[in-house]
Amino acid sequence: MKKEEWIRNIQGRVPDAALDYCFSLWEQKPFHFVISRSRSSKLGDFRFRGDQPLQKITINHDLNPYQFLITYIHEVAHHRVYAAHSIRCMPHGLEWKRIFQELMFPMIDDKSVFPVDILIPLRRHMLNPKASSGADLFLMKELRKYDTQDPDRLKTLLSDVKLGEKFELKQRVFQKLESRRTRVLCMEVATGKKFLISSHAAVTNK
Repeated sequence: MKKEEWIRNIQGRVPDAALDYCFSLWEQKPFHFVISRSRSSKLGDFRFRGDQPLQKITINHDLNPYQFLITYIHEVAHHRVYAAHSIRCMPHGLEWKRIFQELMFPMIDDKSVFPVDILIPLRRHMLNPKASSGADLFLMKELRKYDTQDPDRLKTLLSDVKLGEKFELKQRVFQKLESRRTRVLCMEVATGKKFLISSHAAVTNK
């Protein structure tokens, strides 16, 4: 595939300043690249099949350009790890962290790619990257500001609801009881039942 054709497929999905870099990552070690439907369980994925000459990377179509770029490099790092080590490494182990850091460095060193409000928590995140950028509350909050197509972007995150306050989630009313590491213990008001809910959940204050 020619560079111009490849870039046309991704133009507008990542910051313009990152287009050439994204292409170079593909050109160095090509893969089958699919822009996927929206999936609530993941932003993108890398699929390894030993019987296929080209491996497959998919990225959700509805990500904002900064989240799309981070996810793209995240998945390319998986591709590089499997190319070097096959399936002998943990999916988000040391090998992946090292390669992800190396591939992301040119983007976080270039202030024309990410706005400052994302760049600060992203640089912090890349010191020890997690399996998902969504697991980093500070980074996720800044990325969420640019989700202009997401109707939930103006909602409150559960992490910002005060203990004891009530909130609505999926047409059910809960009370926030106790914050834990990544989840929050909440009680459903109508039933008295308790649930652990992600601290990143977008909720409506009551």
